[in-house]
Amino acid sequence: MTGPQFPPLFTGQNAKGRDPFAEACTAADTGCDAGLVVYDLRPDQLCAAIVFAPDVALSKAATMLPLCGVGFQNALGSIGPPEVSVHLGWDGVIYVNGGRCGALRMAAKGAPDQEPDWLVIDLTLQLWPASDETGLTPDDTALYAEGCAEVGATELLEAWIRHTLVGINAWTEAGTAQLHREWIGLAHNLKGEVTYGGQTGTYIGLDEDLSLLLKADDTTVHIPLTANLTRPI
Repeated sequence: MTGPQFPPLFTGQNAKGRDPFAEACTAADTGCDAGLVVYDLRPDQLCAAIVFAPDVALSKAATMLPLCGVGFQNALGSIGPPEVSVHLGWDGVIYVNGGRCGALRMAAKGAPDQEPDWLVIDLTLQLWPASDETGLTPDDTALYAEGCAEVGATELLEAWIRHTLVGINAWTEAGTAQLHREWIGLAHNLKGEVTYGGQTGTYIGLDEDLSLLLKADDTTVHIPLTANLTRPI
């Protein structure tokens, strides 16, 4: 059976039931090429992770987290029903029609002010509800419960990689201005008092690297995207 097909410079690797995030981090740490996509297409979940080799400091490379989120929204928008909405949490959570449907995670090896040896972005998306008792978790949802039953996991994974590549090219050529505009338009509940990275304050905006700016006790608090890093085990 043919696996997912990716653009040039991306290579697929089937995790075969193992955790793609852990597999990708291990592969990156042992020197795999950038562009490796480790995936596991389960009946109820789409799980995939991309290995990057940034040539900028980690503090700037961390924009891959929101960039991959915008790539996902564009991917689903291109193949899913037009009435389905996708919004993004600053911490990587993915919301479909207002319900939490999955999340992006990020791991890297390196200090924030240095070029990382590698960076991995992971996507986990719920395709079917984890339980038939959906009333017990009203804030959670699944893609196929939101009118997307015709969207194949393989098709969506391929589209995510393609649209993410478009975003990477735009970011490489022109910086973060376009990404900033697109992401702000998709932000989930980013207004008023919010809590991220252990800090609570009133949201006042994002800086050019999409780091979060909060006002707390007349002080502006800067929370970098690297606050969302999940270190590999």
